[in-house]
Amino acid sequence: MSLLKFPKNFIWGTSTAAAQVETASEHNWKGFVAKDGYVFERTSDHEKRRSEDVAYIKKFGSIYRCGVDWARLQKAAFAPFELDVVEEYQQFFQELQDNGMQVMFVIHHFTNPLWFENNGSWENEDNIPAFVDYARKCIEHFADYVYTWNTFNEPNVYAVNGWFTGNFPPQKKSLVKALAVLKRLGKAHDIVYDILKKETPDKRVGISLNSVWFDAKNILGVLPARFNDFIFNRKSSQYFQRLDYWGLSYYAYIPMGLTPITEIDNPGELAKMGIPHDKMWGYRPEGLERIIRRIHRWYGGKDIIITENGICTDDSQKRISSIKDYLSILHKLIGEGIPIKGYIHWSTWDNFEWNLGPTYRFGLVRIDLDTMERKMTEAGDFYSKVTKENQIEV
Repeated sequence: MSLLKFPKNFIWGTSTAAAQVETASEHNWKGFVAKDGYVFERTSDHEKRRSEDVAYIKKFGSIYRCGVDWARLQKAAFAPFELDVVEEYQQFFQELQDNGMQVMFVIHHFTNPLWFENNGSWENEDNIPAFVDYARKCIEHFADYVYTWNTFNEPNVYAVNGWFTGNFPPQKKSLVKALAVLKRLGKAHDIVYDILKKETPDKRVGISLNSVWFDAKNILGVLPARFNDFIFNRKSSQYFQRLDYWGLSYYAYIPMGLTPITEIDNPGELAKMGIPHDKMWGYRPEGLERIIRRIHRWYGGKDIIITENGICTDDSQKRISSIKDYLSILHKLIGEGIPIKGYIHWSTWDNFEWNLGPTYRFGLVRIDLDTMERKMTEAGDFYSKVTKENQIEV
């Protein structure tokens, strides 16, 4: 056993997304039927249990990465925010502050109001000013509670799943449209970045870029792996270079034949191949090292914060092992001089895992899907200890 100590000002925290933990409002995911049969409506009752949830959040470091529900706040393009909803979020953020927590505020995390969606969503360039107006109002109402900003959460996941694989709303399958959406997200990011730097010059701005290790497993997989890697990791990142730090998320090792091989779509296949996996993807923690080294090389050594990382499992011991694996990699890279400034675990508690449903669990806190009761897991206790001591025994 060895003790890995992290730098004095290293940031620890956890993350959720408003839509995945609050009851669905009039947004584009409401009513979506997930793979496990659950309907995207009631998620984890977070809006009814905020104080209870703060008691868990504060156990995990000093940063809580979250957002707000755009559809609840703004009922039409350029409309004023609903003040009762503003006050609800402000009270929650104040309670976080009172409990020693700082907020990493995510402006866009996969969901849009129906009025935005019905006007062409991100396929329509004319929608960008409406998003910029939403961002301005978020600054106006919430900036006092924000420690740092993410403009977009995983824009590559959002564009690819929404417009290429068809897994997310609007469930289209066009690479041309997916790339056009990515370009518009990048344009919106640049506009909002300038506004944020002008209005909140003391607060740093980044995104969260998802990363995947696509790995050819036979001759048929060579070109698909290279193509997916280029689009998802390299090209996607190029649209978001105006930032103060890189937020990175990593979950997935995906072996490639002609098509990707995952536990989601090919249950049992990864085990036959001898590849460790969780309920969704192949498990290769060294993929996190791979993407950090690439981002560090591609973009001139900017600071890096791991904004999402975790494992989809019901087994607390597997989650603990994964935390040890990932933090060992980060500790090694920090020792080499790569400027990794923080680690934010996904997720604080179980939530509605988008197109897959709530039985795909990532939480340090377990949610009973019938009663919505919360219960700390062994993995939660373990991670809480790591964040308090700023070190981990591996």
